[in-house]
Amino acid sequence: MVQDPIQQFVVIPSARRAGMPLGWKISRSLPWLPAYAWQRATRRAPGGRVHLVIALADHFEPSIVTHDGSARAPYDEQERRLEHWCREYPIAFDRWRDGEGRPFVHTYFYPAEQYERGLMQRLASLCRAGWGEIETHLHHGTKTPDTEQNTRRELLKFRDLIALEHGGLCYLDGRGAPRYAFVHGNYALANSADGRNCGVDSEMQVLSETGCYADFTLPPGPYARTHVPKINSLYECSAPLNRQRAHRSGRDLKRGRPPNTFPLMIEGPLMLRFARRQGRVIRLENGNLTSNNPPDLHRLKLWKRAAIAVKGRPDWLFIKLQCHGMDPRDHDVMLGGAMERFLRELIEDAKQRADIVHFVSAREMVNIILAACDGRDGNPGEYRNYRLTRVRVAPARSSADYAEKLVLES
Repeated sequence: MVQDPIQQFVVIPSARRAGMPLGWKISRSLPWLPAYAWQRATRRAPGGRVHLVIALADHFEPSIVTHDGSARAPYDEQERRLEHWCREYPIAFDRWRDGEGRPFVHTYFYPAEQYERGLMQRLASLCRAGWGEIETHLHHGTKTPDTEQNTRRELLKFRDLIALEHGGLCYLDGRGAPRYAFVHGNYALANSADGRNCGVDSEMQVLSETGCYADFTLPPGPYARTHVPKINSLYECSAPLNRQRAHRSGRDLKRGRPPNTFPLMIEGPLMLRFARRQGRVIRLENGNLTSNNPPDLHRLKLWKRAAIAVKGRPDWLFIKLQCHGMDPRDHDVMLGGAMERFLRELIEDAKQRADIVHFVSAREMVNIILAACDGRDGNPGEYRNYRLTRVRVAPARSSADYAEKLVLES
């Protein structure tokens, strides 16, 4: 387990060193800046009433040890943390529901390499009660580069554990093998960190063939080599999928054009904003919720300004946020007053802002995206179970019956 980078960065005059201009250093560190400048010049958030489809991708690691990414907390501490979460979360947030009566849920991206049956059983029970869904998270290649074969084996094993042992995941149109959403540990998707924390150039192909319908990894933190130039977008990766950083470019999802290439890339907001704290000139807004950077209505404005939508459907805005729900440093924002205050203001002031709020899981977000691509109209909340369903039509089979190679079809 390696902790993900912090979401803040600083631009200060002292960055001019060795004769290199500040702008060069920033662009070297943040390859997405040209795309960001273009978007700010050409993209506008829609006026009037908008639907805010909000999902929280929780990099859910009960074993996390603060300041030591290679360590793991003892099992009894993990069990205590999870039990506390499952008991307190519904109590804290039951009253704040969207217009359809749905609570604010987490999508629990649980690390495959940290699987513990008892912990997963407890989390699955919370999800069956309506408080989220479990998806796939994976840290690999942290000591030495991983291989394609081992990555495929680990993803298939964990996929079938969640589906067959714990009743999780979903099925495309209720048939076939389980489908899953994915978050890459340390953001090093498709070997984007050049051998560190991955090692598998063909990872996007492996994800596609093992049933991944969408990736929720992006955006990463600051100065990370794992940034890609394409930001604030919903898109299909450009072929071929078996190349390093295959997700760095792709075709935007568009109304009236169902996607053909999976996994879809579901990006969260990536914006710059002026800091309100002394000593910082600029902060990076990447939708990460922490105690040092809790959610508020000011950040909501930036998330809306990112205008992440299916082209041709600008009034359905998709806001994918991220957090580390089990990080002890973020306990107050995850279960405390800051989150309660944000949810209260989000719901109570929605009409004044002309917002229609929809709380969704990662799977439900992708279903609504697919409905938008198919040209569906009306209330996006009606499409939460559009194609990817929790109910399996065909009789359950053992994992041995699943074909290793799966091709998702639109």
